[in-house]
Amino acid sequence: MEIESEPTRIMIAVNESSIKGYPHPSISSKRAFEWTLQKIVRSNTSGFKLLFLHVQVPDEDGFDDMDSIYASPDDFKNLERRDKARGLQLLEYFVKTSHDVGVPCGAWIKKGDPKEVICHEVKRIQPDLLVVGCRGLGPFQRVFVGTVSEFCAKHAECPVITIKRRPDETPQDPVED
Repeated sequence: MEIESEPTRIMIAVNESSIKGYPHPSISSKRAFEWTLQKIVRSNTSGFKLLFLHVQVPDEDGFDDMDSIYASPDDFKNLERRDKARGLQLLEYFVKTSHDVGVPCGAWIKKGDPKEVICHEVKRIQPDLLVVGCRGLGPFQRVFVGTVSEFCAKHAECPVITIKRRPDETPQDPVED
């Protein structure tokens, strides 16, 4: 058996906190990242490359700020730039932390339905492993909310590890993250 010299590439899907908003990572994303560092990477920082994917979800009607007035095409360009900047601020936390501990990494932003985009990016990038956070919702809540982690575990074209939040991290409303 030949030992590979290439680092193991781990894709971690990350999103913003639904409680604190940008640029704060969600509880589940942060937990998945920390778990990956503690349980997989450990002290072998050169043996891994972390790939952070943030999927921004466009509002159904395309407008995040319903009270804003859009008077010119530039207003929409400014809106796009603002959304991209928010995503970059979120990714900065993960990239900076990775660099601080010496783990090579890459990060990028896509727009769309997170579960579909994550699976598409897995197919395109072909990581060795996908790590996603999981809110740990019960069956009743999953029916109404759905879960990205469940979809990815079934459809991603690589092994998938889902990391649940710890009980002490779960907000009063478990749908929040």
